[in-house]
Amino acid sequence: MYTGIVQAVRPLLDVTTYPGHNQFTIDLTPELLEELKIGASVSVEGTCLSVTEIAGTQVRFDAMTATLERTNLRFFKAGQGVNIERSAKMNAEVGGHLMAGHIATTAEIVELSIKETGAFIKFRMPPEWGKYVFPRGFIGVNGCSLTVADVDDNVITINLIPETLRQTTFASYKAGDQLNIEVDHQTMVLVDVVERTIKGTLAREKLLR
Repeated sequence: MYTGIVQAVRPLLDVTTYPGHNQFTIDLTPELLEELKIGASVSVEGTCLSVTEIAGTQVRFDAMTATLERTNLRFFKAGQGVNIERSAKMNAEVGGHLMAGHIATTAEIVELSIKETGAFIKFRMPPEWGKYVFPRGFIGVNGCSLTVADVDDNVITINLIPETLRQTTFASYKAGDQLNIEVDHQTMVLVDVVERTIKGTLAREKLLR
């Protein structure tokens, strides 16, 4: 599990393509390497990946084809920075909201504005996932726990404070790029239960007519 508080942006040193998966080599800081072991889970741009090799400060991760198809990891290029968060420890403070690192979908950036007077990002959610996003609710974007400012026909607006811009990769993105999206699990369950209840009620009413 993760808290959605990005700990660092680290350089992606290498991307190697193999049949069925890609391997990513990322340079981590001593703090991020502390007690890190093979098999440990690390959030990379919001995607939960397992450590496959550690060589000094260089850590390697594998992403299978299914993961690449569902996330923006398929667009990774050597030299770019990526959001990193180690998995949360027991009794750790949850500054954002609990996240699993299981990306539901990607969303295309419609607009990204960074000015002294304020910054925001707008992205379009696929309709089947947009129904789980509500104003003032939480959403995971590239591994960052963020509060939704507005929802308009599946276009989500999120305001970005200077600290978020400083601590994440958002400033390196542009319109047309894809973002990794993790919807709040509790919200998803609630919406699905309500939908099933309504459908069941309508079906029973139809039979009684």
